[in-house]
Amino acid sequence: MVGASTSDGAGRRKPGYDLDSLLRTAVKVFHERGYDGTSMEDLAKRLGITKSAIYHHVSSKQELLRMGVDRALDALFAVLDEPRSREGDPMDRLHHVVWRSVEVLIDELPFVTLLLRVRGNSRVERQALARRREFDHLVGELVAEAERTGNLRSDLDPALTSRLLFGMVNSLIEWYRPRQGLSKDEIAETVTRLAFDGMKRRQ
Repeated sequence: MVGASTSDGAGRRKPGYDLDSLLRTAVKVFHERGYDGTSMEDLAKRLGITKSAIYHHVSSKQELLRMGVDRALDALFAVLDEPRSREGDPMDRLHHVVWRSVEVLIDELPFVTLLLRVRGNSRVERQALARRREFDHLVGELVAEAERTGNLRSDLDPALTSRLLFGMVNSLIEWYRPRQGLSKDEIAETVTRLAFDGMKRRQ
């Protein structure tokens, strides 16, 4: 199994890989070589194990892609299910969704990056894009609700506002790197302050 140690020809023990480590390594190689440019042989070489050891846990490269994008999507949809996202003032709920989405992006950076770079070239990618559109739609509805209650400027289009808002959040994948000295709270505070100061209804 992937989680067990293996041995090379000289009898030296190699560290094994559990499914999470396998997935993390696969996503890293996808980023380096591109999904289409990565073969199971490439993954086996990087892991230092045989292809059959990989197939013990996953059926295909496409399954690894699905697991990677689903990890990001599941974390984002979980934010929408949190009580603070569903209850109370719409503007406060929207603020919470954006703040927590920044945290998800940072915590699951390799997986969110993978999600944001899929282009719909396979069934798995098209399913991922459909779930992304569903997430965007739900956030757009929350923006519209905040507008109807008078907390949000009425001259802003809800769908466009949602896209621009999460465009700023998603841009973190281009520059954020762990151990830069910026905490999750500092980044989330800056993003939400920039966004919500401009969106609030003017008195």
